[in-house]
Amino acid sequence: MKRIAIAAAVSFLTASCNRGILDPVGPVAAQEKQILINSTAIMLAIIIPTMVATVAFAWWFRRGNTKATYRPDWEYSGAIEMVVWAIPALTIMLLGGITWIASHDLDPAKPLPAMAKVKPLNVEVVSLDWKWLFIYPDQGIATVNQLVIPAGTPVSFKLTSATVWNSFFVPQMGSMIYTMPRMSTRLNLQADKTGEFGGLSAHFSGDGFPGMQFKVQSLPPDQFAMWAQGSRGQGGALDAKAYAELSKPSSYVKPITYGAVAPGLYDAIVAGREPANPVPPQLHNPPAPPAGA
Repeated sequence: MKRIAIAAAVSFLTASCNRGILDPVGPVAAQEKQILINSTAIMLAIIIPTMVATVAFAWWFRRGNTKATYRPDWEYSGAIEMVVWAIPALTIMLLGGITWIASHDLDPAKPLPAMAKVKPLNVEVVSLDWKWLFIYPDQGIATVNQLVIPAGTPVSFKLTSATVWNSFFVPQMGSMIYTMPRMSTRLNLQADKTGEFGGLSAHFSGDGFPGMQFKVQSLPPDQFAMWAQGSRGQGGALDAKAYAELSKPSSYVKPITYGAVAPGLYDAIVAGREPANPVPPQLHNPPAPPAGA
């Protein structure tokens, strides 16, 4: 029992180190954290005085306080009306202004500032029942429930769903976005730190929903290049037959890596077409990309 208690305590302390959206690893999540802090501070400007005033009024107008003025005919005060309407109005204006500006600055499809200097990594995301498929079109590989990215490099996502609506969310990177069948959405994120971060579906999608989680591995750029190169030609090929098997409902799926991907697989999923089958032989061992790609 003692060992179990110690293990539970260690697990709790380890879990508490990851604060999700309050522990950002990239520019988008960092801005969202700041918006959350600013919004909370603005709302506390009403909440705290209201709580203090509630206690103060109850104490001052208590039955035993002979100094409190009893005014049974009082019914209106212009000054009080000004305060109780002006402060909430100003609060709403401030919160609305923050939301308006942030909605444009953090538009999911808006290119990140770093994209002007660094070529982004293109990743095509498909939500299935109940797992995530990540296709790397430039590298010619794909993974399931494992997203590997280079730290400090913007990631340009194209997202869709092969089944029902889902929601792609990596809390420490920011910007949850929906995936929808027969539609393609865009999202730009970036991780400035190396490490492993949790990703999940934030929209209930059926019995296997609890197991629809994935890991994001942020590696130094050189290690990411080595991983991508080593993944080519390894494992199976994601052609029409493999995709048909993968698309069958399953949950808590362990990470899978495909060393080759059928051409235009993502576009075929969006359009509801059968993907190419089989994968052309030359795609099993494509030439290595130039350095820095």
